[in-house]
Amino acid sequence: MTTRYAALLRGINVGGARKLPMAELRGLLAELGHQDTATYLQSGQAVFTAGHGDEDALAEELADAIRERFGFTVDVLVRGHAYLRAVVEACPFEAARLEAKQLHVTYFSAPVDAERYAPVDQPAFLPEEFRLGDRALYLYAPDGLGRSKLAEALGKPRLTKGLIATTRNWNTVVKLAELTDPLTAP
Repeated sequence: MTTRYAALLRGINVGGARKLPMAELRGLLAELGHQDTATYLQSGQAVFTAGHGDEDALAEELADAIRERFGFTVDVLVRGHAYLRAVVEACPFEAARLEAKQLHVTYFSAPVDAERYAPVDQPAFLPEEFRLGDRALYLYAPDGLGRSKLAEALGKPRLTKGLIATTRNWNTVVKLAELTDPLTAP
């Protein structure tokens, strides 16, 4: 059985560092034996169809291939359509009433619990808020991520220690769920 996946690459094509052309990423995925490869934007999202369902193995395989081909290390998360759709559906904020720049999801490589984020004094950051989900953190930042003091606090290395964490705005979150939908995929 084949499954549609999204690969989320952390920190590529940002500020001139770790350049990875999307056409080359699509080609690399095809060389790894994946079908129906496509990329979304220039900031490290790719979708593909694969015959096996081990997300961690797919992520490791892609990270290794990038390191060998391009000479740098990049954190990669791979998630299937069912998970990506569930993240959209579980959003604790009224996404339909917000601008995409106000709502973000940080995807994690493993589950996180409330205890990890207990040191963050949420009331001190209001009206900004965050909620935890399944290997995800939802962030409401009314003035956008770039101005968010809460995002800065949540990104502290002590809070993400031992995890791969990569953040996407709501438009990208929704688009990745759509692009991996087996009913609409190429």
